[in-house]
Amino acid sequence: MTIVTGYTPDATGLAAVDHAIGLARSTGETLVVVNTGVRGSDADASFAGAKDWDALDQRLAALGLAHEMHQPAHVESPALEILATAERTGATQIVIGVRRRSAVGKLFLGSVAQQVILEATCPVVAVKQPT
Repeated sequence: MTIVTGYTPDATGLAAVDHAIGLARSTGETLVVVNTGVRGSDADASFAGAKDWDALDQRLAALGLAHEMHQPAHVESPALEILATAERTGATQIVIGVRRRSAVGKLFLGSVAQQVILEATCPVVAVKQPT
């Protein structure tokens, strides 16, 4: 059994990972972390650099959590990758970070969180970044 979390190298992504860590520690499930840039672009701000990615991997290992790290470079969208990973791993839940966005921002950029919430076949926990 697994918990899948989407990760971005910012406060929202860290809030999601922190929540997912707590869940994985309490249930003993494997934590699967997914990170990808928009349309697979490693130049996108949501794509974690090697320093952040390695630090997160080391943190999870130091906590003794069973975990997997997935950072595919060529994907259609982050939401589809999170959903596919959840299906492939038989996830019991997905943890995603959410941020406040304007209506216009949602219209033009879409929402990874919204797509995951609407299309997931397992429960989804949406975590706000700390204020």
